[in-house]
Amino acid sequence: MKKIFIAATKQNDGKTTVALGLVRNFQESFRKVGFIKPIGQRYLEEEGLKIDEDSILIEEVCGIKCGLKDMSPIAVEKGFTERYISQPDKKSITQQIKDSFRRVSKGKDLVIIEGTGHAGVGSVFDHSNATVAKLLGSKVIIISSGGIGRPIDEIMLNKALFEKEGVKVIGVIINKVMPAKYEKINQLVRKGLGRKGIQVLGVLPYNPMLSRPSIEQIVEETDFEVICGRGHLEYSVSQVMVGAMEPHDAVRYIVDDTLMITPGDREDMIMTALGCFREKEDKRLKICGIVLSGGIVPDDSILNLLKKAEIPVLLSPADTYDVANIIHDLTVKIRPRDIDKINAVVKLVKDNINLNAIAKGM
Repeated sequence: MKKIFIAATKQNDGKTTVALGLVRNFQESFRKVGFIKPIGQRYLEEEGLKIDEDSILIEEVCGIKCGLKDMSPIAVEKGFTERYISQPDKKSITQQIKDSFRRVSKGKDLVIIEGTGHAGVGSVFDHSNATVAKLLGSKVIIISSGGIGRPIDEIMLNKALFEKEGVKVIGVIINKVMPAKYEKINQLVRKGLGRKGIQVLGVLPYNPMLSRPSIEQIVEETDFEVICGRGHLEYSVSQVMVGAMEPHDAVRYIVDDTLMITPGDREDMIMTALGCFREKEDKRLKICGIVLSGGIVPDDSILNLLKKAEIPVLLSPADTYDVANIIHDLTVKIRPRDIDKINAVVKLVKDNINLNAIAKGM
């Protein structure tokens, strides 16, 4: 059985994107593929169990039936670290991971193992990514975000920790490279890492669609109230605009799929948003949604127009600045129903990662 551990230089570098893309693409060449995320920090409640959301995604999208709890044996819930420091039990965590991996890998030709954060994450409870990779006898791929100097520095730092545990790094993947800089970065990181004896397995161009939240995700991750347009929460957000300017200036900044944040008493901004239509869809607004800040609900006449506009309108008690920060700081994760994003990920991995080199290196 082959296996590979997907690590990263930090959180949100693209481990889930790469893991999903690898599983789907390797399902074409390996008869049975398994998946496990031994330690998860973002989890959902499924049938009374705390399951990492990435495991749920892989199970649903890739049709992998390894048992959700075995695909996500350790969920780092609130208070987990404090309890461990007070009463450490390394043996118990180790056994849970080993038992789950044994069941997940049974009868499989390949198992993709997804880490969490950088190589040292989990050290506080004696199970860093490097330790877990060693525990499972797996080689590693390190993922880093686009750039030249910083990714190389961070890759070398993480590689050193894996090697300290006796874990071999078979190569790296550079993710989220801006298209305008792709050729330059692709050439230089391969040359720079090649000098260090590290193979670059792929360089992935940045796809803005993968970073766009839907209105539904914003609702799920915040305390914003949906006051109308609940039937259109699937709309995707291409840009966020703070409506704190004069309406005639705002028009220049409203593009297709803009989410506008504006105080609920700025009727002029709301009316401006309701007057901006798409070029080829003159009955569909450019605005994909509005967040009304300050907890202010507009006058009934304005509210009725919003209800007829067929866009989601959310209400937040926070001020405009805080609402903008909340949305900016959201972690956008791919969900099983994000079909377009999933298809884009599978193609991105297939077109830009050397799958044969990974299969040979495992």
